[in-house]
Amino acid sequence: MTNTHSNPNQANEIVDQLKASGALDELFSKIDSGEVELTGDGGLVPALIKETLERGLGAEMTSHLGYTAGDRDAKTTTNSRNGTYAKTVASEAGDIEISVPRDRDGSFTPRLVPKGSRRLGGLDDMIISLYAGGMTIRDIQHHLVSTIGTELSHETISNITDAVLDAVMEWQQRPLEEFYPVIYLDAIRVKVRDNGHVRSKAAHIAVGVDMDGIKHVLGIWVQNTEGASFWAHVCAELANRGVQDVLIVCCDGLTGLPDAIEATWPDSLVQTCVVHLIRAANRFVSYTDRKAVSRALKPIYAAANEEAALTALTTFAESELGRKYPSAVAVFENAWDRFIPFLQFPPALRRVIYTTNAIESLNYQLRKVTKNRSQFPTDDSVVKLLWLAICNIEDKRAREREKEKGKGKARKATTGRLVEGQITTNWKQALAQLAVAYPDRMNPYL
Repeated sequence: MTNTHSNPNQANEIVDQLKASGALDELFSKIDSGEVELTGDGGLVPALIKETLERGLGAEMTSHLGYTAGDRDAKTTTNSRNGTYAKTVASEAGDIEISVPRDRDGSFTPRLVPKGSRRLGGLDDMIISLYAGGMTIRDIQHHLVSTIGTELSHETISNITDAVLDAVMEWQQRPLEEFYPVIYLDAIRVKVRDNGHVRSKAAHIAVGVDMDGIKHVLGIWVQNTEGASFWAHVCAELANRGVQDVLIVCCDGLTGLPDAIEATWPDSLVQTCVVHLIRAANRFVSYTDRKAVSRALKPIYAAANEEAALTALTTFAESELGRKYPSAVAVFENAWDRFIPFLQFPPALRRVIYTTNAIESLNYQLRKVTKNRSQFPTDDSVVKLLWLAICNIEDKRAREREKEKGKGKARKATTGRLVEGQITTNWKQALAQLAVAYPDRMNPYL
């Protein structure tokens, strides 16, 4: 039997021992000369896998029957070996034909290569990884044929990726923390086939920052439009999953969204994302003027207080750029009440709450994954891909954290658990300032 949890260090030690003994020299010589191929039909790697599988299956049969082949005890048992049958399995090294042993009464059930299975487990992991990285099913089909010589149908690959849907559903319904100091709400646009028509839909994403400053994706929801009524449904679902209180919710300037948030968490402070405001202000600005307008807007959101921000807005409105682009002035004027809340806080806390960048950076990576798809067949397929992509992103972050540890940098508290992001920058300082601003609500959780 193969050990799926083998120690890679032990395997490396065995290879080193074989190299040191010279046992591999002749093999390497044949590989270098082209006499032995590593992969493909008749290759060394498929042959090794075949030998390993058949040896493991033989050991399973011995365990099942209770005696080895040729053992005298075979005569005392009612069941016995009954030859083999050929089976082709797809692997990461290509298709491999193996001989599977069988017994006379048909009670042998192999575990190494289960009945009905035509793929080795590692291939499923490869397909899911490729899918999470943004490859379409057609792309994966071509990749498998061109790299390892394995051809799988569209339906097979789709079924492999669909196998994660139960895990997605469990994640989407998992209980949440009772309290999050900050939650970010945002959405990305995707094309989904719906009743024979391709529609543009919004994949709503919520990211919560816990008391340790760790960012968690709380859920993914797909809806036709990024509307306030649906955000109300999202907030209600988060509350039903355990979120009782949120200090600050950072979101874009969608009309009605603040009301939806406050209907769920009445004491929450709703902050319009400044980055969204800057983008909206630049919507009707010519490309050549956008950098200048963005620089001119900075004194507004970098102001010491509301009065200074209003003065900066007036200065911009009366400037040449302000007169040229009155729509940019109007964006800030119309959002003023939801723009100014963060100005009451010190700089460290402002940087945490003034923008949805914590979710924007995630959305940027998710858009790279979804751009290869002109459309999705269902809403579930959108959630499935985004969930897999988020897991993939967090796996990469976990590996980066491990590398940082090796370089002697400050060790971070996160360990790469499922769909768990990085620690919020300057979180300890921001948390201290939140404790001063909201002592009654923060103290029970400190």
